[in-house]
Amino acid sequence: MSIVHSTPISGAAGESGAQSGQLLGFTRSRAIFFLLFAAFVAISPLFLYPIFLMKVYCFIIFACAYNLLLGYTGLMSFGHAAFFGMGAYLCGYAATQWGLPFELSVLTGTIFAAFLGLFFGWVAIRRTGLYFAMITLALAQMVYFVAMQAPFTGGENGIQSVPRGTLLGLVDLSSNMSLYWLMAVIVLAMLAFYNRIVHSPFGQVLRAIRNNPERAKSLGYDIDRFKLASFTISAAMAGFAASLKTVIFGIATLTDVSTVVSTEVVLINLVGGIGTIFGPVVGSYIILSLEHFLAPYGPWVLLIQGIVFMLFVLLFRQGLVGELQKKLRTHL
Repeated sequence: MSIVHSTPISGAAGESGAQSGQLLGFTRSRAIFFLLFAAFVAISPLFLYPIFLMKVYCFIIFACAYNLLLGYTGLMSFGHAAFFGMGAYLCGYAATQWGLPFELSVLTGTIFAAFLGLFFGWVAIRRTGLYFAMITLALAQMVYFVAMQAPFTGGENGIQSVPRGTLLGLVDLSSNMSLYWLMAVIVLAMLAFYNRIVHSPFGQVLRAIRNNPERAKSLGYDIDRFKLASFTISAAMAGFAASLKTVIFGIATLTDVSTVVSTEVVLINLVGGIGTIFGPVVGSYIILSLEHFLAPYGPWVLLIQGIVFMLFVLLFRQGLVGELQKKLRTHL
């Protein structure tokens, strides 16, 4: 059976009648929000530090990857740091030891994360709910141990002095602004790609599996194959985000593969809105802004993050974008 079916499941996401009038999955409201975000990306270097913005863009891609799995497939993973961290390590290793250019280094980290996600998914998708989450956490902890002991990762020192290189041998990426504009194009393209996946027939099947797996199975869909495909795509996107982050900062460390990263991406999606297109965007700006601008307060950052998280859970149970789309009666 083919993974992508040409006939969508009726009512899979409450939008089954909204396919007409869409361009690449963008309805009018989503297109407006996308254009507003693109405009903000274009002007934000005028008043915000480009390096900080590029980090936000990396986490937007990472959060989209996680939201595809949790928000649209219904699988809670506590092990996405494994794909993020190993993508970062392989990209850094390819650039520093193999001398690969920017494009191939990023591709190496992305492909390795995809294969790691394929293996993790094959092991974990036989379970659901808390059991699935615990299996992914256990596998991620094994990866963290390997990263700490393996010679190629550099242990606690990590992989340092990762070169930025050039884009297609033409654009020097050592310039922050040159790299920024590349990242701007990439994050917008990845957001459009993520939106297209979600609003394709494949995405409708994922949402059907999330809402009623038994019904989806009775209709003839191999739900394990769809879950595995979603998990692999999510892992590849996470590795891609981490590879870009490694190039931007020139380093891959144990922090990238730690449970802190896994919990952070969950928090981003909870704040922004699980099961929304623009939730990862809003959540990434909020959480990373708190970390960046409150950094001088040291350990108090964690306390403030905890308070913010509790407030969002109590006041915005569907996240900021989730609550906004409920008020506007549209899907964002």
